[in-house]
Amino acid sequence: MTKNKTIKVDYLARVEGEGALYIRYDDGGVHDVKLKIFEPPRFFEGFMRGRDYLEAPDITARICGICPVAYQMSAVHAMEDALGLKPTAELRALRRLIYCGEWIESHTLHIYMLHAPDFLGYPSAVDMARDHPKVVQNGLQIKKAGNAIVSLLGGREIHPINVRVGGFYRVPSAGELRPLREQLVEARDMAADTVRWAASLPFPKFERDDHNRYEFVSLSHPSEYPMNEGRIVSTHGLDIAPAEYDSHFREEHVEYTNALHSVLVARGAYLVGPMARYNLNYAQLSPLTQQVAEEVGFPPYCANPFKSIVVRSLEVLYAFDEALRIIDSYRQPREPYLAIAPHAGTGYAVTEAPRGLLYHRYSICDQGKITDAKIVPPTSQNQKTIEDDLRTLLPKFLHLPEDKLRARCEQAIRNYDPCISCATHFLKLHMRRATGGANHGS
Repeated sequence: MTKNKTIKVDYLARVEGEGALYIRYDDGGVHDVKLKIFEPPRFFEGFMRGRDYLEAPDITARICGICPVAYQMSAVHAMEDALGLKPTAELRALRRLIYCGEWIESHTLHIYMLHAPDFLGYPSAVDMARDHPKVVQNGLQIKKAGNAIVSLLGGREIHPINVRVGGFYRVPSAGELRPLREQLVEARDMAADTVRWAASLPFPKFERDDHNRYEFVSLSHPSEYPMNEGRIVSTHGLDIAPAEYDSHFREEHVEYTNALHSVLVARGAYLVGPMARYNLNYAQLSPLTQQVAEEVGFPPYCANPFKSIVVRSLEVLYAFDEALRIIDSYRQPREPYLAIAPHAGTGYAVTEAPRGLLYHRYSICDQGKITDAKIVPPTSQNQKTIEDDLRTLLPKFLHLPEDKLRARCEQAIRNYDPCISCATHFLKLHMRRATGGANHGS
C-alpha cells in the first residue's frame, strides 16, 4: 500500500501575516495543496462606503504597513480618474519618487530579512546575522535610505500622511532633497553589491515546461519602467486599460481561505510581481541596472521563481537610479496639489506595488461620498499560481528528507513574498504520516 504523507505548516514564518500550508502527497504524486489565509476578513471595501473621497488614500494605507504608498497611489489615481483630474509633470515625478522609496524599503526587507535565510540555511535573519553581520548591516543601510525617501515626501516612514488626491499636502524644496541625494548615492553602490551577492546564492533548478508556462502580468509604460501608470499587459497577449480590468479578471471564493483567488477569465492562474515586471519591461530598466544584470550573467527573462531574489535586488538598484534621476531634474511644483469640486463618477487605477499589480476601483456621488469600492491586492492574484507551483515543485524533490522537503516548500512560498497582512508571525510546524488514501488535515 502506498504511504500517504502530509506536510502541514500551521503558521508560515517570514511572510507578512498569518497563513498556513497543507500538502498531501505520496509516491504517485501530489493530491492536494492548500495555501490557507486564515486572518479574519477586514472589510475595507465595505466600511469605505459613505466616506469622503479625500479619505481614501489615508484609509487604504492602513491595509498594509509594508506597502502603504502603493495603496495610497492606487486610491489617488482612481479618484482622479473618476474626477477627470490630471496631475502636473512635477507632481507625477514626486509620486514616482515616493514609490521608489517604498520599493526599496519593501524589497530590501524581503531580500535580507525574509528570503536570504532560506538560501544560506538559517531559520531567521537574526541567526544569519551572527555569521554574516556585514550582509545584514548592508541591508539595513539600504532600507534606511528607502525610509528616508518615504519620510521626506510622506511625512513619516510608516503609513505616510502627506499624500492626497490631486498631489501632496506639502512638497519639498530642491534644498531639502540635496542631503537625501548624498545618502542615495552611497546606498546605490550597496544596492549594486546586493545584486552581485544575490546572484551568487545557490538556486534550486525549477522552471515550468513549455506547456505550463507562467502568464506574467504587469503594467507597461512606453517610456519608463512601470510603477504607478500604464496599461495592463501579459506574456500571453493581454493588453488592456485599467478600466477594462473587471472584464478580464475574476475573483473566486475558495472555502479554505479568507482571501479571494483571482484568475484571468480566459486562461486561469497568472503571476504578478517583480518577475512579471522584469520580464515584460526589461528594456525600460536604467542602463546601470542592465549593466549590473549583464555583469552577473542574469538574463533579460527569468522564469525560475527561486531567482526572484535577484530580480528584486535589480529593482532596488533601479529604484535608486530612478530616484536620483528625479532629484537631479526636480522642479518644485507651483502648487502642492490640484483642487477640483467633487462630482459623480467611477474611477479605475492599477499601480505596481512591490509585490505586483494592485487594482482599485471607486464610485463616488455628487457630494464626493464613496458609494462603491473594489480593491484587488497582489497576493490574492498570486495564490492560485503559488499552489500550482507547489504541485509542480514537490515531485522534483521527493528524494529529500521530510524536514528538508517541508523547508523547500516554505521557501517556494516565500519566493513570492506574500503579503497576508502587516504582521509577521513565527513558525509552528508538525508533519504527519498516514497509510492509505485518506485525506488528513484541512
